[in-house]
Amino acid sequence: MPYEKNTELPEGVQDVLPPHAQTIYREAYNSAFDEYSSPKDRRGDDSREEVAHKVAWSAVKQSYSKGDDDKWHKD
Repeated sequence: MPYEKNTELPEGVQDVLPPHAQTIYREAYNSAFDEYSSPKDRRGDDSREEVAHKVAWSAVKQSYSKGDDDKWHKD
């Protein structure tokens, strides 16, 4: 399901991403959730939610990198 606010994101996302990265994640997730609503639009057996989470992480990785502290930092 789409997320309206960053506070609705999974705890695992909130715990490691700074606020701006959470916004990137949320917006990418919501967009992918809509775009890949039909199983024919997805590759493999991934669910709509799994695809949306993969897209969201990919979007975050464009501007952030995981540090030695397991948290994500702006490049």
